[in-house]
Amino acid sequence: MGNLANPEIVQIDTDILIIGGGMAACGAAYEARAWAPEGMRILLVDKAALARSGAVAMGLSAINVYLGDEDPADYARMVANDLMGITRDDLTYDLGRHVDDSVHLFEEWGLPIWKQPGDEGKSLREGGQPVRSGRWQIMIHGESYKPIVAEAARKALGEENIQEHVQIVKLLLDANHDNRICGAIGLSARTHTVFVYTAKAVLLAAGGASNIFRPRALGEGTGRTWYPPWSAGSTYAMAAEVGAELTMMENRFVPTRFKDGYGPVGAWFLHYQAKATNCRGNLYMTTNQHLLDDYPPYGQSEVPATCLRNHLMLHEMRDGRGPIYIRTDTALQARARLHEEQVGQQRAQALNAELEAHAWEDFLGMCTPQAGVWAGENIEPEKSPSELMPTEPYLLGSHAGCCGLWVSGPADIAPPEWQWGYRSMTTVEGLFSAGDGVGASGHKFSSGSHAEGRIAGKAMVKYCLDHADFTPTPQQSPAQCVDAVYAPVRVYLENKGYATSDAVNPHWIRPDMLLKRLQKIMDEYVGGVSTQYCVNDQMMRTAIDKLQLLKEDARRVRAKDLHELMRAWETTHRILVGEAHARHMLYRKETRYPGFYYNMDHNFIDEHNWKCFVNSKIDPTTGEWRCFQKAHQDLIPKSL
Repeated sequence: MGNLANPEIVQIDTDILIIGGGMAACGAAYEARAWAPEGMRILLVDKAALARSGAVAMGLSAINVYLGDEDPADYARMVANDLMGITRDDLTYDLGRHVDDSVHLFEEWGLPIWKQPGDEGKSLREGGQPVRSGRWQIMIHGESYKPIVAEAARKALGEENIQEHVQIVKLLLDANHDNRICGAIGLSARTHTVFVYTAKAVLLAAGGASNIFRPRALGEGTGRTWYPPWSAGSTYAMAAEVGAELTMMENRFVPTRFKDGYGPVGAWFLHYQAKATNCRGNLYMTTNQHLLDDYPPYGQSEVPATCLRNHLMLHEMRDGRGPIYIRTDTALQARARLHEEQVGQQRAQALNAELEAHAWEDFLGMCTPQAGVWAGENIEPEKSPSELMPTEPYLLGSHAGCCGLWVSGPADIAPPEWQWGYRSMTTVEGLFSAGDGVGASGHKFSSGSHAEGRIAGKAMVKYCLDHADFTPTPQQSPAQCVDAVYAPVRVYLENKGYATSDAVNPHWIRPDMLLKRLQKIMDEYVGGVSTQYCVNDQMMRTAIDKLQLLKEDARRVRAKDLHELMRAWETTHRILVGEAHARHMLYRKETRYPGFYYNMDHNFIDEHNWKCFVNSKIDPTTGEWRCFQKAHQDLIPKSL
């Protein structure tokens, strides 16, 4: 049994190592097991508990990608427009042609999906028509969405092949092959144990990044975020450290949500047809319509890009016409009047009550803090509107964001320069990714992340079969792995007697202090809420300088227990992700995503010079960053 000073070392050999427990990881586990021959070992390692880990942990009220009769090419066009023209059509089209099968599986596994009247007893696979809340979205009763998907993964792999409460903190490169992954090291969140894994193929699917920027929710609201607070950008950080190519890390997502509770707005806008107004009751999306003409063609599509919708809102707020309201009251009242016209007053009362219940369930099933805000502030959504607010920035690749890893595309679609043998493999051999980990795509959401995980899972099995003679050999010894993982503990043990105060010691910095310094730098110099998302080149150069000092101090982060050790590694990963974001933003000399950020030195879109991917890479031996352009191609015509 290990202790704080001397953790136990456990070495585990496997063929496929899946890092993460969200939708992508569950999809990979399910599919890999289906294709793997008997005897091929597959292990899933999750920082949390599989049933409630990942971004879908609390549940959802809708599946945001289900194509049905829609054309995958139209889906690829939608994603490209929403992400301002720079996406990989090979990845989005491939996802569009596979995603429905994952949704069909969800239903077969027990997920309740709303159906049109008359189709309640017919499954989607049998042709049952879902209730849609938009062109691509379908409504579900999804509080237990993640447990249902996790159960399928658990049954596929077997209980003995799933490790929970183990945080992977570093990937391992092979000693005998350049640029080849061979495993990972992690720490137990429950016991003093360091795990050293060796594997032929590794899937890195540990989610996107929250808490890089100072959040709006402070004080009593500390810890409340739109994206899961435990998502530390470990996918991007660990991959970058071993030399994997990152793409579009300048992209960020600034969701507009119900103020203070981060409640989702999609069902309200799409299903309830609610409108947003400024403080004077004006529909600013209409009065500011002309501003969209500054960003053709992305602002002129039927549904303008998400960042541009934010742009119109920020214009109102800067001109002093806030707060911005979502008119839940008028939307529900309009529905009530329609019910009376259709079924009469008596029957309408029951329908109206059901409608209001669905409005509450929309939050109780996926964002309980917002229901708490409504209850605490005596808000009756059918009588009064609620405020909207753009949040702090997040970095992710599955929602309306497209940062992540540069991966190999499908062989039948991708041009040669986007395809190098195995679908979803990064530029490091044997290292795969899916979901939030894959960049230059986006709009996968829950179902698409699961489908992308399945695609990666199948590819990893093929990779292992093709490299059956590969014997993973880490560059580091087990003892060196322990020294790396428990370095924050060593800092604590060697200096704990220096000062009487646990909080103040010149020889260490606490993980929470380190995180606050990172968030302050990112907020004030890289376009957080305090600058209304505005930056310039000098601000970002200053941020990068300050981040170098922060990285030096991070070598003295302390951990007095397992909780602090986890926080220390999460913050270490976040610092690297923040640096990647700042370096990419500084490199791109335009404002590609107005409404998400504004580079005031280049506050325009330059289609001629900058309709391209910005990629970057760290030299794993020197730590030197390099940003560079990669040409963009439209594989699917966008003018239709």
